[in-house]
Amino acid sequence: MKTKILILLMSIMMLSCSKLLNKDPDFVTPDTYFNTEEDLKNGLNGVYNRLIDPNGRVYGRGLFSYFVVSDEAFFKSISINNIRVMVMDASHLDIGRLWEVLYEGVNRANLLLEQVDQVNMDKTQRDAIKGETLFLRGYYYYLLADLFGPVPLKLSSTKSPNDPYLPRAPLPEVYASIVKDMQDAEKLVNDIDYFSYNERISKTGVQAILARVFLKMAGAPLKDVARYKDALEYADKVILSNKHALNANYKQIFINHTQDINEKKECIWEIGMYGNKVGTVDLAGSMGVENGIECPSEAIGFSGGAMKITAKLYELFGTADTARRNWSIAPYRFVTTAGNTLKSNFTDKQIYDRNPGKWRREYETGSKARSYTSTNFPVIRYSDVLLMKAEAENEVNGGPTAAAYDAINKVRRRAFNKPLGTANAICDIPAGLNKTQFLSNIQDERARELCFEGIRKHDLIRWDIYVKTMNDLGKNITATAPSTYKYAANAGNNTTDRDVFFPIPTTELTVNKLIKQNNGW
Repeated sequence: MKTKILILLMSIMMLSCSKLLNKDPDFVTPDTYFNTEEDLKNGLNGVYNRLIDPNGRVYGRGLFSYFVVSDEAFFKSISINNIRVMVMDASHLDIGRLWEVLYEGVNRANLLLEQVDQVNMDKTQRDAIKGETLFLRGYYYYLLADLFGPVPLKLSSTKSPNDPYLPRAPLPEVYASIVKDMQDAEKLVNDIDYFSYNERISKTGVQAILARVFLKMAGAPLKDVARYKDALEYADKVILSNKHALNANYKQIFINHTQDINEKKECIWEIGMYGNKVGTVDLAGSMGVENGIECPSEAIGFSGGAMKITAKLYELFGTADTARRNWSIAPYRFVTTAGNTLKSNFTDKQIYDRNPGKWRREYETGSKARSYTSTNFPVIRYSDVLLMKAEAENEVNGGPTAAAYDAINKVRRRAFNKPLGTANAICDIPAGLNKTQFLSNIQDERARELCFEGIRKHDLIRWDIYVKTMNDLGKNITATAPSTYKYAANAGNNTTDRDVFFPIPTTELTVNKLIKQNNGW
């Protein structure tokens, strides 16, 4: 994170909704803590803080890496008994900790919401703090529902280890709460122009995420198709605000991230990282390390190249969309020879050797650490909003409209370095498509534009094609990949119907007898 809103590690430490630790809570009481405007700001920072778990289970690593395994990437040299190849169970430490961290975020939000109106300060800014907190509570529940399905819905803070346990709320009820919190937040939060950065949620940020939530509700598992209209409404709110625009240079989006430059036109909301775990602040992430270009040099920017790309993704770019492909997928790695570390370009046949290339550590400024960076994670970009609009237009109208074509073609023209407002036969998708054909184009375009941004698995699940897509990927890799990369098929081959949700952690089931496990686990 690059701004004055450095997310301090809060002294208020709280239990999750179901008392996972089963011990007396250890925190400063709200009556003695939330007394001033500064107290509220620190409290809000603490709510944001859970989006950056120091052990990498949220946006520091997991939510763009091993929690979102899809058909765009696989993990180097991992073949068995690992979440990265879809082999895990309900006792898996990372899954349990993810559940805990998300509920810690919920509980921190609940505590702040119970106290915020009692602090004497400027009402507009107090309401903005309240709005951001409401949004974050909704967002934590959105992540929980997206990843785990029906979950306990707790809308008050934990007061005692003896608070009653809660069963899992039906999924429509969880999403109704998410929508309510976010729509209430929309009325209260500051406009993006209030900020000089994009690490706090703004009005258009809330609207963009609501468009994503509504698209999810319209798809699997709820399949509440009436929500496509809501998704279109909220995507249009962002677009018509004229607060955001596509960065004319695709690769500059990600160079800005690595150089700690906040660019709020394209990147509507980012998770702010800070430092590189050197010193007392533990808010760094693994952007460019976990999902970076293989490089043995710490001076250039170390990465073991843990994530490799699939041939399916590479081939999806085709033979013309090469500028965006060669930034998203690195065409080289770094190799040390005779004491010198230099770029080594891949041959056309070395597809499976390649890494994600969006966040390139060689562009980082300042001191570098081996395994951590201050590179922000983009939760939602303007190009995503345009693609959501195109998809929702297609669904609402029973086929693509002129507005749907315009939205997707803007994204494609930017990728091809063409003027955004002028038709171009080289990059525009074909006219005259029916609803199914247009959706197929949207699905492919989202894969190209948003690869490695933690959204592909989510998209495949809401389209109800995740299991088939992964199984087909496994078969294709088994049949066509070089022998040294046959193991890349394991994640696809291991994916079954149960994998659309993670298991409810064993630690939760042990203490809360009202919770039932997800199917298949």
